[in-house]
Amino acid sequence: MPRDNSIKKVMVIGSGPIVIGQAAEFDYAGTQACRSLKEEGVEVCLVNSNPATIMTDKNIADQVYIEPLTAETLQQIILKEKPEFLAVVTAHVVFQHHAAGMDIFIVFPIIGMKF
Repeated sequence: MPRDNSIKKVMVIGSGPIVIGQAAEFDYAGTQACRSLKEEGVEVCLVNSNPATIMTDKNIADQVYIEPLTAETLQQIILKEKPEFLAVVTAHVVFQHHAAGMDIFIVFPIIGMKF
């Protein structure tokens, strides 16, 4: 897939809490995604509720937010950072759990963001 040069900033939503022996692949995948984006010259804003992950290291992303993965928190960070694209690095079911009943996506058209 060719690079979309209009995307200058990506917000990566991490996997949140990790149980030992479970879901560590999402931390690895998220870390690799952040590194790859930075290699391509894309600014990376990371949001994760778990400070005990590799991806929350300040060398992995340009901005790191260790905050609850709630709709309200994500909306505030999206409006502040104004990313052009959102990358969710978590299990679909986990993200559904965080987004269930919360309309975080209403903010996307306001700032022209892609998902």
